[in-house]
Amino acid sequence: MNETVQKNASSGAVYGMGFLGAAIYYITTATSFGMGVLGFIKAIFWPGFLVFEALKHLGM
Repeated sequence: MNETVQKNASSGAVYGMGFLGAAIYYITTATSFGMGVLGFIKAIFWPGFLVFEALKHLGM
């Protein structure tokens, strides 16, 4: 009997909650349909913005 147990924790739930929160924020603060679409795109890529700003703040 050969059983494989995977012990990898998925960060999908964290990303999903962050995406949902960012999408709600960006869409509710949008002043036009185009800004709402841009906000949705920003919500998809929020981890990249977060890392970029953190590295910029740290001076790296």
